[in-house]
Amino acid sequence: MGIEKGIFQRTELLIGKSKMDKVREKRVIIFGIGGVGSWCAESLIRSGIQHLTIVDSDRVCVTNINRQLLATTKTVGMVKTEVLKERLLEINPKANINALQMIYSQETHDSFGLDDYDFIVDAIDSFSNKIHLIHKATQTKAVLFSSMGAALKMDPTRIKVSEFWNVDGCPLGAALRKRIRQSKTVVSKKFMCVYSDELLENAGENASCGTDKCLCPKILNGPGNPELVNHEWCSLKAQVNGTTSHIPAIFGLTIAGLVTQSIYNEA
Repeated sequence: MGIEKGIFQRTELLIGKSKMDKVREKRVIIFGIGGVGSWCAESLIRSGIQHLTIVDSDRVCVTNINRQLLATTKTVGMVKTEVLKERLLEINPKANINALQMIYSQETHDSFGLDDYDFIVDAIDSFSNKIHLIHKATQTKAVLFSSMGAALKMDPTRIKVSEFWNVDGCPLGAALRKRIRQSKTVVSKKFMCVYSDELLENAGENASCGTDKCLCPKILNGPGNPELVNHEWCSLKAQVNGTTSHIPAIFGLTIAGLVTQSIYNEA
């Protein structure tokens, strides 16, 4: 038994060879490989996805360690996409991992070739970029799955899956729908979201990156996009909210499950 056959033997035992072959053929792109996207990516590779593109502009911050798969004390300061790519190839060396240290935005969206994918996973934080991705992704043949906010939550039993327009009790979902209606952004087809209706409050002191309390190293030089060498998101956020380890991971694993289930249910 070859290494690849051995890796996916238990999955193929469950779903059968023909379905396993379909999994290997699908092309998936994940925007954002933080607390949600990183776990989604690993689950997809462990499930047999062979063609995966991961997109994120950031480097690993020490504050990522509590919830992001790729973040450890040894990877702080490293480019997230490169760290995750290396890990994913350790799981399946034959996987085709395309790692892009880029920001998805209105200006860059043409660079990603969304029409080339079977599945698009939205796990990005930026409000305006999230709306734009939803607009563009729903105009493609790809199936879109989107993560709503995973911060300020503790209870795993309150995590749900619903169609975007039916997401209830999630402030991010409500805000996205309001902005989409106001801007008359076109959402061309329905798509499923992972969310929770729980909403806690921050009980601790906020000492985020971008302040004099930042614990991340000062990276003066490094490979990759020069404008992204010192790039981090925290200082650009109006508010940084507390997160747990398990909630973002469950969100990500759930989206990976939705992808694989969708393939399994194909005729």
